[in-house]
Amino acid sequence: MLTPKRTKHRKQFRGKMRGMDKRGSVIIFGKFGLKAQSAGWISSKQIEAGRRVLTRYTQKGGRVWIRIFPDKPITDKPPEVRMGGGKGDVVEYAVTVRPGRILYEMSGVTAESAKEAMKTAGGKMPVRTKFIVKT
Repeated sequence: MLTPKRTKHRKQFRGKMRGMDKRGSVIIFGKFGLKAQSAGWISSKQIEAGRRVLTRYTQKGGRVWIRIFPDKPITDKPPEVRMGGGKGDVVEYAVTVRPGRILYEMSGVTAESAKEAMKTAGGKMPVRTKFIVKT
């Protein structure tokens, strides 16, 4: 699982997910990419699930780049706890994704294989995604 080595603050506000992503919206490393079409939080477990799918499709021939990193702490309170008592404990880390963000990149495989792999990885994501090719 991906987690930050250290953070400035242990807990964070939830924040807003307005607008489009300008940064990280162009394919840089690979030839094929998976682009987010809606906003949401992607947890480190979901990122790992997508990575496993993509590496299975590469079969030692291709290369996969993960363009997102979960640095937002998500807190949760235990079940059946009364109101108050402060904010809950950190249970996982997530990344805030907005429309336009490239999640994964891939190269060294055929276009059909990459499209199938990205479609399967997109199914693991909590946001709508789209397969794109570098022009």
